[in-house]
Amino acid sequence: MDLPLYQIDAFTSETFRGNPAAVCLLDEWLDDSILQCIAMENNLSETAFLVNDKDSWQLRWFTPTVEVDLCGHATLASAFVLFNELNINTPEIVFKSKSGKLIVTRQDDILTLNFPMENPRSCQCPDFIDAGINEIPYAILQASDYIVVFEDEMTVRNIEPDFKQLSNNDLRGVIITAPGKQHDFVSRFFAPNAGIPEDPVTGSAHCSLTPYWAERLNKTSLSAAQLSQRGGELICELGDERVYLSGQAIKYFQGQISI
Repeated sequence: MDLPLYQIDAFTSETFRGNPAAVCLLDEWLDDSILQCIAMENNLSETAFLVNDKDSWQLRWFTPTVEVDLCGHATLASAFVLFNELNINTPEIVFKSKSGKLIVTRQDDILTLNFPMENPRSCQCPDFIDAGINEIPYAILQASDYIVVFEDEMTVRNIEPDFKQLSNNDLRGVIITAPGKQHDFVSRFFAPNAGIPEDPVTGSAHCSLTPYWAERLNKTSLSAAQLSQRGGELICELGDERVYLSGQAIKYFQGQISI
């Protein structure tokens, strides 16, 4: 069986930056074990699988080790493929996912994700974060991920996490964040327990970062940068129980896989 596969760099306008995602188009769902093997073979932080469902698309995401409930950059990459490679000429792309209906719109070369908002709440610092980050935070919060807030961008840039300690996480991942120098806020994302030591750019992490920084900075439109080695940028808008995450994407390759 030959399947079309694309690799898209998301949340960037430049190849070799942003977060690379694989997008695999299916006529129908394959066995979960095959999907997981494809994602493992791709060895990217996420592989998105799409099945057409009349006026929408069923969408699932897999890391090299597990299926996840929500992924921003691979959703952006999937919409990029549908708009630009399959020439879907509609005002919006509607995805059906484990996180409900997700809508992506396009304005020129900017794609905007309509995602569910998560309000983080304060919590105690787990031992594995204390050992794995080894810096004193300004605050600790949790939603789908732990959010570790620091007071300055350089602290976030310079942290060298202990991934063995962070793999003890009982949630999805660990976000570290701080006010930015050239952006409203910056972040990094670690999820070694899901097979992703450090994710280059994590759209879904901004579902909880956006309401936190919107309240703290008293503004509903924010510029964000993820300070991974590859780096990436987003514009985050706070809506009514939703967040709108905007960015660009660029194609790295297209081809087919044989299974």
